[in-house]
Amino acid sequence: MRFSQRYGYSPVKVSLQLGSMDRPLRNSLWNQVERYYWFSSAIVPDEFLIREFCARVWSDYFKEPLNKMPRSLGDNKRVIFAFFENARWCEVYDFVEFIIQEAPSFPLSDRPDLFRKDVNKVLKREASGYRLVGQHIVPIVEQTEVDEVESALLSNLQSVSEHLKRALEFLSDRQSPDYRNSVKESISAVEGQVRDALGEEKGTLGKLLEQLDQKKSIHPALKGAFERLYGYTSDESGIRHALIEESREVTFQEAKFMLVACSAFVNYIRESD
Repeated sequence: MRFSQRYGYSPVKVSLQLGSMDRPLRNSLWNQVERYYWFSSAIVPDEFLIREFCARVWSDYFKEPLNKMPRSLGDNKRVIFAFFENARWCEVYDFVEFIIQEAPSFPLSDRPDLFRKDVNKVLKREASGYRLVGQHIVPIVEQTEVDEVESALLSNLQSVSEHLKRALEFLSDRQSPDYRNSVKESISAVEGQVRDALGEEKGTLGKLLEQLDQKKSIHPALKGAFERLYGYTSDESGIRHALIEESREVTFQEAKFMLVACSAFVNYIRESD
């Protein structure tokens, strides 16, 4: 996160790559294509199989006549790489999907599961807003979710905004994401917003929700949902800790859900004041 965003001089954007693709993500995806399908001579010595792969891409993906396909493997690679390097972000995902969907009929398909696994590793590492599910690349973050987070980040309460910024930083850190602390920061943002709405300086979210219900008459289902979410991050005494079980892995999906859900609740409280 840039200096101007950390200190509120520029709006903070959700840093998952949704509707875009930076150079590290593009390069990393190409490296998987090259590793599994181009450097296939490391798997089998026959260059015929590499040429057959190129022919399949040329005829079935580019939809070009085979008689126009370059003769040498080097020229084929340059053409395919030039496409990959300059294609729109969505076309890069089209190409990766094509390889995955056609893998059973490709001559070099003895490791398609490893290719799929490593593509997902790249998408996760580079904070892509998409994942490979089955044979399709699908969004893991919708625009409505992005809108909720960005709206909550504009909270006029600095403490709430800071908690959400840290939750977002922990979630989208490309080097060492910390999903456990992202969850804790998200629920802390809700706690801060509820305290402000009640004019309280202290109190755990579980008890504060009871007071908020008396003041605003929260729907029982909504109140119950956040009481359970709070219980997910706290012990019986309301003490914030490492999600009860330090050894249990907190997933990206959990952290993302908590960030979006807590942002939405922050917006709900703020807009109902």
